[in-house]
Amino acid sequence: MYAVIRTGSAQERVEQGQRVRIDLRREEVGTEIALTPVLIVDGETVLSSPAQLATAKVTAQVVGEEKGPKINAMTYKAKANQRKRWGHRQKYSTVEITSSSPAG
Repeated sequence: MYAVIRTGSAQERVEQGQRVRIDLRREEVGTEIALTPVLIVDGETVLSSPAQLATAKVTAQVVGEEKGPKINAMTYKAKANQRKRWGHRQKYSTVEITSSSPAG
């Protein structure tokens, strides 16, 4: 059985026991959280409509936080002595999927 969950602006395919990196959530380590399922596949059964997913549930436990790769960029205008460097490093929460059930 696997599920596709929505976290922030992304969707992720998950199975029980899998560790996934999702957008940062401000929960303590060890906290149980509920994730929104978009699709659940259990053998031959596929649940995808909002009515079918109303009772479906995917839970995960927060394992920790980590940082993504550093992104460096620079803007430059020729002949004007105008330069600007900037960077960004996204923060993520690491969660472990504890259960996914089609009937809540």
